[in-house]
Amino acid sequence: MDQVEIFKALSNKTRLQILGWLKEPELNFPEQPNADFENIGVCVGQIQLKSGLSQSTISEYLSILQRADLISSTRLGQWTYYKRNKEGLKKLSEIINTEL
Repeated sequence: MDQVEIFKALSNKTRLQILGWLKEPELNFPEQPNADFENIGVCVGQIQLKSGLSQSTISEYLSILQRADLISSTRLGQWTYYKRNKEGLKKLSEIINTEL
């Protein structure tokens, strides 16, 4: 886990908002018919709608967060779902508490 990449991922307001939304998806997104928030995550289309940004921008933001190990994705058919990566966030917490 590269510290610089992690903090670059966190240096954008919308990416921080996405992490916040994914912390409590049931409060921030409508119910999904074919996937539960806890095990599968939130459909990229719902994240895009909530943000009000283009699909390409949201895809890039999610890719950055995923490369930083802060979120994970699951593909179901033609849809991709995202959720927080608890292990990655735990490692981030450890970095902050021990190295900074």
